[in-house]
Amino acid sequence: MQLKRFSAEFKSKTALEKLKEQNNNIRNSHLYQVYPNKVYTWKNYLMAFETYL
Repeated sequence: MQLKRFSAEFKSKTALEKLKEQNNNIRNSHLYQVYPNKVYTWKNYLMAFETYL
């Protein structure tokens, strides 16, 4: 089984939606067909490096 690869644009889009709390984690995961923990990880990564953006 091949792993899904997500672009940086896709990761940032879902993480920003999570930061804005437009959708909850479960809804994001269903909407974008990713596991909720991935969205959580991307959000934390974005928060950690937001000063560099």
